[in-house]
Amino acid sequence: MFRRAMTVPSSAPLSGVVVVSVATNLPGPLAAARLVELGASVTKVEPPSGDPLRAIAPGWYDELVAGQSVLALDLKDAVDRDRLEDLLRGADLLLSSMRPSALARLGLPASTRRHGVALVEIVGGDGDRAELPGHDLTYQATHGTVLAPAMPVVPVADVLGAERAVTAALTALRLRDAGDAAAHTRVSLEAAAFAAAGAVRHGLTGPGDPLGGGLPGYGLYPVQDGHVAVAAIEPHFAERLATYLGETRQELTARFATGSCASWEAFAADHDIPLAAVRAPGSTSQSRGDRP
Repeated sequence: MFRRAMTVPSSAPLSGVVVVSVATNLPGPLAAARLVELGASVTKVEPPSGDPLRAIAPGWYDELVAGQSVLALDLKDAVDRDRLEDLLRGADLLLSSMRPSALARLGLPASTRRHGVALVEIVGGDGDRAELPGHDLTYQATHGTVLAPAMPVVPVADVLGAERAVTAALTALRLRDAGDAAAHTRVSLEAAAFAAAGAVRHGLTGPGDPLGGGLPGYGLYPVQDGHVAVAAIEPHFAERLATYLGETRQELTARFATGSCASWEAFAADHDIPLAAVRAPGSTSQSRGDRP
């Protein structure tokens, strides 16, 4: 077992809460990392082969497991399964991203009830759909947030599902404090994708919708060295944009073509206009400390 360094203040809201996570890939580790930020002590249990996320995105993996103890266990092995049982005896919450049938075969729902441990499962779909295979891409495709043939650059269902798992964890811990010693909640990634698609479903961000290219003051414009994103929605921003740069898409396109990303960002800062250069994926800071 090893623990990655991370300083969490003792006054953090989940200080003293002990979490065991058997969740791999992305939603579970994202949720566990957030619980650590809130002060929880997390032990991450991985298969002997490791978390697939580590092989695909080692830098992000390292970021997400900061402050956690990481333990490799083969849960099909009786000795290792007993080691997990020992962890659960002292835990407050178990976080899982297995299919419910796999979790049941390992006897983990029964273990959480036996030890009074709250259980949060991250699953693919609701009800019978919890057993169906799927990932972020298929959930986004189902709910209309993929514009084929382009691939999505943000795993929306995974990220929103992780935040829902954190909310479910906080709810489960509250129920546990209120006497429900083994609160059990499932978080559906497909439901998260459906919620994320609300803006498309209700005609806000689809192609040609107000925030999908329909408003000249909210869009992307080519400049001398790339593109800028303009988000002048509110009347005072829209008025400022029209006064200084133009009102129609044609006027704005012509004006933005005369400058660079840096010059337009400086101009926007001077004139209080919401504008940012469009940066390539992966070009922004990798440091957690630099996040807004």
